[in-house]
Amino acid sequence: MFDNLVDRLERSFKILKGEGKITEINVAETLKDIRRALLDADVSYKIAKQFCDDVKQKALGQNVLTAVKPEQMMVKIVHDELAALMGSDSSDINVKGHPGIVLVAGLQGSGKTTFSGKLALNCKSKRGMKVMLAACDVYRPAAIDQLKVLGEQIQVPVYSEDGVKNPVAIAKNAVSKARQEGYSLVIVDTAGRLAVDEEMMDEISALKKALNPTETLFVVDAMTGQDAVETAKSFNDRLDFDGVVLTKMDGDTRGGAALSIKAVVGKPIKFISSGEKMEALDVFHPNRIADRILGMGDVVTLVEKAQEQFDEEQARKLKKKLAKNQFTLMDFYDQIQQIKKMGNIKDIASMIPGVGKALKDVEMSNDSFKGVEAIILSMTPLEREKPEIINGSRRKRIADGSGTSVAEVNRLLKQFDGMRKVMKSAMGLGGMKGMMRGMPGMRRR
Repeated sequence: MFDNLVDRLERSFKILKGEGKITEINVAETLKDIRRALLDADVSYKIAKQFCDDVKQKALGQNVLTAVKPEQMMVKIVHDELAALMGSDSSDINVKGHPGIVLVAGLQGSGKTTFSGKLALNCKSKRGMKVMLAACDVYRPAAIDQLKVLGEQIQVPVYSEDGVKNPVAIAKNAVSKARQEGYSLVIVDTAGRLAVDEEMMDEISALKKALNPTETLFVVDAMTGQDAVETAKSFNDRLDFDGVVLTKMDGDTRGGAALSIKAVVGKPIKFISSGEKMEALDVFHPNRIADRILGMGDVVTLVEKAQEQFDEEQARKLKKKLAKNQFTLMDFYDQIQQIKKMGNIKDIASMIPGVGKALKDVEMSNDSFKGVEAIILSMTPLEREKPEIINGSRRKRIADGSGTSVAEVNRLLKQFDGMRKVMKSAMGLGGMKGMMRGMPGMRRR
């Protein structure tokens, strides 16, 4: 997410490096480069120009403290303006009601059905709500089946009506049933539609009018860039939605949609979604995204994700083991499982300040752990407890059993030994970062 923009902006700030003060000349040169970076990220020319004008006005009006370098001051100004461009503060959804009703709309293929499932899980697990999903996409053959599969996966009931082709009637019946059975929230998944399809646009308008939802969300594929912004505007003119959801943020997205939608449509981005896992849904925090765009990491989100998987008792036991240098390969295996639950591993690593840049050219995915997991699971309990007993013949057996090579087994054992030493002296990032970088399956492009 935003990889190219991060690199371009970093280069832009280097123009000010070594300058004694901010002047109109060096600011103009820096902003020219920043404007190009925004245009390359698929931000419209009008928004990019206005953004740079605002930054210039603030920069030239600053009295730079002697303790602050000009490039540091410029980074701060650009950060604040980026956050303001995206909406400044996070915006919550309105799920209050008897029941609360969330109407999910968007283009065909934008990821509405998957998002509906993710939102249902989010409201169930994080807000403690009793949630029902309503299957109102009566046109796509597999849509209702897909929603039922997702509902079963997250243990949320799905209301549907076989053979009925009237989405308004289905939605009203779903809400009525939810009210009778004490559900606190109904999430209505609708058919994908094009802004130019007048009949389908009339239908979604009728759905909104009939349901009077507490929240209407427009789901858009972030990879479509400026097209996403224009589509959002067209839908908002008809639907007057409450907020935007950007999906597929883990794809090859340049970031233009995230940076432009609030300015063009005047409605906040409320969620961003990345990955196929049902837990992969995050509240959109403009300040945190600005941090990430400027290569500052996102420690707050990282801590929140860690806390969701945090087992206090397990952590206490692990701390004791580390203090006594008793951290085993099985403990390491358990930690891998916890990390994988937090989401895409490269995304998680990029939230640590400085680490995202260091891992930029390293191919990382949760599949990168497969070789390590296979090696550990091919060991006997005693070998996992005391890896120092693993001799040549044992290494060969472990390699054969895990479908890896003796060299990969040797590498893991060597890295684990080094990491254990580092973690004992100080539970810093060095050992883990080095461990992740050298794992089988992770290589530089």
